[in-house]
Amino acid sequence: MKKSLTYILFIAVIVGLGALSGVSNMPGEWYQSLEKPFFQPPPWIFGPVWTTLYVLTAIAGARTWLQAPASGRMQVWFMQMILNFLWSPAFFGYQSPILGLVVIIPLLVAILAFIRLSWNVDRVSAWLFVPYAAWVTFATLLNLSIAVLN
Repeated sequence: MKKSLTYILFIAVIVGLGALSGVSNMPGEWYQSLEKPFFQPPPWIFGPVWTTLYVLTAIAGARTWLQAPASGRMQVWFMQMILNFLWSPAFFGYQSPILGLVVIIPLLVAILAFIRLSWNVDRVSAWLFVPYAAWVTFATLLNLSIAVLN
């Protein structure tokens, strides 16, 4: 029962914080006025993608917590979540693609570090982070492109 509760708690908190961050930092007129690259996805894709990624990262976080709550892997997991939740206020809240880059580049490094640290210890958690790494790599390129174009 404790194990199931841990998973439920991690998923509820991470998806909830992700939704709160998204609602609190909605792209507004400022974002609409920016020049965007040709590969900018349609707005409707972000909600489902981020919800899925938050569930996957929460499961990896719960697995890591249950295995080694005081480990370096867990610390890296928390660090990447903090950076993740800082990106929207940095980019949208401060209306700064440059500040967004200052947050998203260390976020990507932390995601890759979590994968590396988990690979030999918990391959499932490592694989749960692979789609997240792919999306944040794409988001970094998108963020960089918007910074260059504007």
